[in-house]
Amino acid sequence: MNANSYGSRLERQRLALIEALKAEGVIRSKIVEEAMKSVPREAFVPPHLIDRAYDDYPLPIGFGQTISAPHMVALMTEELEPRPGNKVLEIGTGSGYQAAILAYIVSKNPRGHVYTVERIPQLAHRARENIKKALPELAKSVTVVVGDGSKGLPQFAPFDRIIVTAAAPSIPQPLIDQLAPGGKLVIPVGDRWSQTLVILEKRKDGRITTRYSIPCIFVPLIGEYGWKNRL
Repeated sequence: MNANSYGSRLERQRLALIEALKAEGVIRSKIVEEAMKSVPREAFVPPHLIDRAYDDYPLPIGFGQTISAPHMVALMTEELEPRPGNKVLEIGTGSGYQAAILAYIVSKNPRGHVYTVERIPQLAHRARENIKKALPELAKSVTVVVGDGSKGLPQFAPFDRIIVTAAAPSIPQPLIDQLAPGGKLVIPVGDRWSQTLVILEKRKDGRITTRYSIPCIFVPLIGEYGWKNRL
């Protein structure tokens, strides 16, 4: 199979998956559909797993981490409701796929930017390269930082949107503090084996509301305001 036909096959699989997610009600908005169509997931999975890029499952990316299943990326993005021009904080860069989806949306206004924190330096480096390779025009809209994501990035706060792609025992207070009034935070919260996706909103007057979405399973958020160790 030549490169063109191989690429076409992956594109057909991508479009078929998106149609299935729309039919299931996971993808609800045109902007999320457009982002999922435009960002190639195969660029964010290890080379030996490219044939499985559009299986709707998490895939290992090394260092005990995973790239989230496409339905979870779509669902979390829909819950987050990013807008062009938003400043977004992502905790848990992984291979960079979720950051690229978000950057595709927010960069439609030049003020939009995604800051993403990864604790594993090798993954942070790989994520930068993946984004440059997949969609070079998005690279300027994404800043990858190596650090403890549970602390957020106070130097760049406040953020219009915050998304956490690792499971916390509770919502880290620094993330709530760094959320702008009118902002939204999406995070899996629970124990080490099962969690619930929580959507937190900070009203314009500073009041906090929370809503509980679906059960989920994520790798743990390791850090000062997450799990203190890997066990």
